[in-house]
Amino acid sequence: MIPIQTQEQPPAALLVYAPGTDGNELQGLTDTLGITHAASIHLTTHPAGAQYGLGTGKAAEIVQTAQDAGADCIIFDFPLTPTHQRNWERLAGIPVFDRHEVILRIFAGRAQTKEAVLQVELAKLSYSLPRLAHMYGDMARQRGGNYGSKGSGETQLELDRRSVKERIAQVRKELAQVEKDRLTQRKKRNRIPLASCALVGYTNAGKSSLLNALTGSSVLAEDKLFATLDPSTRRLHLGNGGGILLTDTVGFIHNLPHTLIEAFKSTLEEACTADLLLVVLDSSDPAADKQYQTVISVLDEIGALSQERILVFNKIDCLEHAAIPAITTHGEQQISVSAKTGSGLAALTEAICARVFGPIRTISLPLSSNALITEIRRTGIIYQQEWASDSVQLTARVPSQILAQIKSYLVH
Repeated sequence: MIPIQTQEQPPAALLVYAPGTDGNELQGLTDTLGITHAASIHLTTHPAGAQYGLGTGKAAEIVQTAQDAGADCIIFDFPLTPTHQRNWERLAGIPVFDRHEVILRIFAGRAQTKEAVLQVELAKLSYSLPRLAHMYGDMARQRGGNYGSKGSGETQLELDRRSVKERIAQVRKELAQVEKDRLTQRKKRNRIPLASCALVGYTNAGKSSLLNALTGSSVLAEDKLFATLDPSTRRLHLGNGGGILLTDTVGFIHNLPHTLIEAFKSTLEEACTADLLLVVLDSSDPAADKQYQTVISVLDEIGALSQERILVFNKIDCLEHAAIPAITTHGEQQISVSAKTGSGLAALTEAICARVFGPIRTISLPLSSNALITEIRRTGIIYQQEWASDSVQLTARVPSQILAQIKSYLVH
């Protein structure tokens, strides 16, 4: 893993970008870890090389650039095999990491709930198992080369491999129990049939800020990638007793490490069961179209592509007279908002109500329907209530789960 610096000066890295990328994501990831940028190299091609994954000439050029810039480490914006990583470190004489290790480190620092901590630990163990020799190499440089050499070092390496495998098995067992407990909690929560809405989207699109703006809560919101990892659920109060549960999920990112896929999916389960998805995009980001396509791809992968969706262009306060980027969508309703200024939030709330509860309906109920009226008030929205001698007439929105109960009372 990336070494923690004890001195005040943060580590400086040479960033090596993959062909066809602008490097913004890797810069954001390293910024989140507090790593400064000594220099950067954009690869125009990605030739195969047995020793480094690149040609030897390009490898020498990268190492020379790192030395000239005074870089403490080299970080690649694409995966490195354990063998390539070791070869790079022998050539460069400084630590070398890939994008996956950076993301793992961020997830490890952000996880709060027991399940998230276990999922991230499992991902770290799975990632580190084939790299134990690389980690001994780091220790050898620090402690004079006692580890990683023949003899006792190899014996210790085998012991550590066995220890890691045993811990992986233990973590998987603990995760199975946590998932079982979570299913039990969900069943209890579903006894109160409140409608639910999940905020999904690219990391740093402003989902947490939007959740705070809509619900008046104070979920952590920072201008960093993966500022929040664990899902947060708050109630959006709609007046007259109505409400919707809003859940802020972990942000998406392109090319997520395969070791984190399961941890990532576990935090997105709310998206699969929500009545509505708010796909939040940063309207000021030039890469908004690519990010939208990544979001759609992930939703398809976790089985949530069929859910009702609204496309929310956030951060319109940052556009400065520029137009909202053109995006090839799947026909979602589009609403522009600013979580910072509050612009568009009323229209978004109205759109959420319309999509979750359907149109405003007129319902004529007998006077003996107090229990049903209470249920409508608890799970829907009552705008008006008028009493007559033998009935009560409601102007309301009702969730689909109780629509069948009132079908015979609808006024056409």
